[in-house]
Amino acid sequence: MAFEASKREWGELYAFFRLLVDGKVYAGTSDVVRNEAHCIPVAMVQREEHDGTRQYIIEDDDIHIVGENMDKHIPREDFEMVAGLVLEAIRGSKENEVTSPDGVEEFLDEVAIFDLEAKTDDRTDFSIAFYTVDAPLRGFCVRSRLGMMLPLMDGGRSANFKFEQTGIRFAAPTVNKINAFGEEDDVIGRMLMLERLGGSLKYNDVADKVFRSNLSLIDLHMGRLLAEMTRLMWLDGITRVSDLTEEIKKLNPLKIKDELIHKHHYYEYKIKEFLLALANGMRPAKIYDGTDSAIDGFLFVTGAGEVLCYQRSDRQEFADFLFKNSRFEKGSTEKDKYGYLERENGVYFFKLNLKVALLKR
Repeated sequence: MAFEASKREWGELYAFFRLLVDGKVYAGTSDVVRNEAHCIPVAMVQREEHDGTRQYIIEDDDIHIVGENMDKHIPREDFEMVAGLVLEAIRGSKENEVTSPDGVEEFLDEVAIFDLEAKTDDRTDFSIAFYTVDAPLRGFCVRSRLGMMLPLMDGGRSANFKFEQTGIRFAAPTVNKINAFGEEDDVIGRMLMLERLGGSLKYNDVADKVFRSNLSLIDLHMGRLLAEMTRLMWLDGITRVSDLTEEIKKLNPLKIKDELIHKHHYYEYKIKEFLLALANGMRPAKIYDGTDSAIDGFLFVTGAGEVLCYQRSDRQEFADFLFKNSRFEKGSTEKDKYGYLERENGVYFFKLNLKVALLKR
């Protein structure tokens, strides 16, 4: 019987099958192409299901599946056939929900896969033993351009920045008029109206104290830097992190010396450190102390269906990949509670929200 799942769920399964079929994975470059000189053998993939752990050991012609109550061999060519069916189904569907191709559900039952998304508590999707089965397991997250990707940081109210409304002092009716302007998501409309009426917005603080502290761990001025980049996204429509960073270098909101900007590449470095922290598991509302998480890297599925590997151990390439392939997004104003003038201790503040995601193409 056929069933439906999202493209993201199918994409995770596809990446898993591709590793088993190929028995290797190429390291990716910052331009999202394979590094021909860096091919990494895959010996085993470990995956968590609701009823226990499964190990999929890659042998010459078979995949040896070992679990609590199972020990069986499945031909690798069967995995290849199903991986092809899944890829074809994902790419052939215009909807986010994709129906399982004929024969796929029966195959999943045979290889004891009941959850398309693995059940883990450490934010990884599955773990890989490179080179030999006895090698240390390394946890990876799957990000796939074949469907909707989970963001690097999903905004939320904790990721709001506060801007103090300065310039002219608005009366309550004027504030109500500004807040009532446009549709709910017309944040830029309210920002421009505020300016037309003689007001201005001056960066004040990170709204959430935990997020403020997390960002301060990277740099004491990280909150201001990201807030100004977020403001730029709304005012100028720039979303790519690399492009926003170029604009920030011109504006220089931290008022640092030219030598630090152009010779030491201060702004690029700080943003890369921030993106690496996100990839390592930093979240706005959870205390982050810089300690390495269970996430060793990303497996990135391209639009053509190739799986590329980005590891924390190859820090510079990973950082460059994130920098070139990330963007700021606009979160929900209703859910994240931003984009309006709000009174606090007699002062009006306007909040903007930070959400970071990987580029879809």
